[in-house]
Amino acid sequence: MEGGMGREKRVLFNNLRKEIHDEKVLRAMEKVPRELFVPSEGRHMAYKDVALPIGNGQTISQPYIIALMTSMLELRGDEKVLEVGTGSGYQAAILSHLLARGTVLTLERISSLARTAATTLDSLGCKNVEVRLADDRLGAPEDSPFNTIIVTAGSPKLPQSLMAQMAAGGRMVIPVGTRMEQELIRVVKTSEGHTVNVLGPCRFVPLIGRDAWPEK
Repeated sequence: MEGGMGREKRVLFNNLRKEIHDEKVLRAMEKVPRELFVPSEGRHMAYKDVALPIGNGQTISQPYIIALMTSMLELRGDEKVLEVGTGSGYQAAILSHLLARGTVLTLERISSLARTAATTLDSLGCKNVEVRLADDRLGAPEDSPFNTIIVTAGSPKLPQSLMAQMAAGGRMVIPVGTRMEQELIRVVKTSEGHTVNVLGPCRFVPLIGRDAWPEK
């Protein structure tokens, strides 16, 4: 990696370690070259702690938010994970590193993004990730239950369709709120139902589909 980008990467991860204390997640993020998931015109910004456009009105999320969401999944390494909203594929690549004995199914509704993400993930050897083109349903009920679900777009509510796809003891992290601003929510499936914790404010593109926002 060229000198300037290497320095920016060190600064980014030094700052993330002040906020995020899950070293396993941070090490996985350090292994994934974020610049490969950013369009060429934005690569000089790859290690800034900001969200960046990736085309089609979509973004690659801020590294801090990715680190927070991933740490809240509390992965052991053998889980079956569902990601709703592949985008660039960056989050799926991080999950791939964390799941030595597990798998990731990642769903993307925009076919060009799905193709690009699949190509990038394949080039990095992420063999435990399947990229699938999504339909208007949320998730993949035919492949459920999932130990963890991560949703990388903002939903107007906690989608019951995704809650139904969680395994016993499963965790889901999802932004919930308006089209413009959300709260990051962590849901854990228990024997009595679900527990819900609010992690803080965030801003994601809208989650489109049944049980979420309609396409404009």
